[in-house]
Amino acid sequence: MIDRRLVENFDWWLLLAAVALSLIGVITIYSATRPVLDIQQQSFYIKQFYWIGLSLISFFIFISIDYKWFIKFAYFIFGFGVVLLIIVLAAGRTGMGAQRWINLGFVSFQPSEFFKLLFIMAVSRYLSYKNQAAKIDFIELFKMFALFLVVPAILILKQPDLGTALMVIFIFGAMIMTAGIRKKLMLVMLILAVISVPLAGKYMWGGLKDYQKNRIIAFIDPQADPQGIGYHITQSKVSIGSGGFLGKGYMKGTQGPYRFLPENHTDFIFSIYAEEWGFLGSLVLFLMYFFIIWRGFDTAKNARDREGSFLALGVTFMFSFYFFVNVGMTLGILPVVGVPLPLMSYGGTSLFSNFLALSIIENVRMRRFALYYY
Repeated sequence: MIDRRLVENFDWWLLLAAVALSLIGVITIYSATRPVLDIQQQSFYIKQFYWIGLSLISFFIFISIDYKWFIKFAYFIFGFGVVLLIIVLAAGRTGMGAQRWINLGFVSFQPSEFFKLLFIMAVSRYLSYKNQAAKIDFIELFKMFALFLVVPAILILKQPDLGTALMVIFIFGAMIMTAGIRKKLMLVMLILAVISVPLAGKYMWGGLKDYQKNRIIAFIDPQADPQGIGYHITQSKVSIGSGGFLGKGYMKGTQGPYRFLPENHTDFIFSIYAEEWGFLGSLVLFLMYFFIIWRGFDTAKNARDREGSFLALGVTFMFSFYFFVNVGMTLGILPVVGVPLPLMSYGGTSLFSNFLALSIIENVRMRRFALYYY
């Protein structure tokens, strides 16, 4: 029997915002890939629509399970996620120069997309059972770094997937800062970061793929090779700028269907949307994203326990990173790192993991009235 209070505390506005953004994504994907001239229409928008249905089913399944169980088995789930990352490197499917997918025959999925959630669960469990009064010191930070971050970050970078690796590092840093860290340790970390940037940058530069190096060069100077490595950013800016205040109108954009802008239905879907709906439409879109982010932080603040609070915080940090980095790279104020726009960009695994992430926020919000129990 379903507890009446769970239904009463269900946040329909959060779900409505997520579904609305997903449907906006579908119509934008259709517009970006619509047939013009002799270019054949792709079925991306149909596949995305099916993924929305599957994601919604999973959303309701996951909110029916008390998040306490996710915390209870968090370390086992985290270990399973690391195993999947190892399988990807050993026998994963390669595409576009990266080995990120596991092919099951009837479907392919990207384990790193789901791993972020498993990572949040494990770190949330650790921080929840830490002495609340004691701030994180060097020994504890090193232990967490070794237990949760080093191996997954290396495995994800090996794929290579720089965007996801940076996201995992960001989530880790944001969560430990929220949990509380000693001021002296924070100061030492800042000094070490400043000192190590030249050395680490030189080492990391040598380990980057050529296309990743080109993305950084294009970010620093898009006009260095506007028809080559700077093409993506240049065309993205043209798309957004040509939308003006009110936009050209739906199905009247040219950058996507005429294929001037590569990856127009994935990483650069916001550019296509901004061309058609302009500044005003983009403002409405941003307000919807800000609403979800605010709801996440509000859920963390009002959670019934530390476990729920850290879970909601981790997911909200992840969602925020997705949003700000993707929009930043389409505007040319951040380098292109292959981070999709949450809920809107084409990609079944990404969409599915976003809905699972929001189900965690909903899960915590619905049970904020409950007593402490397993």
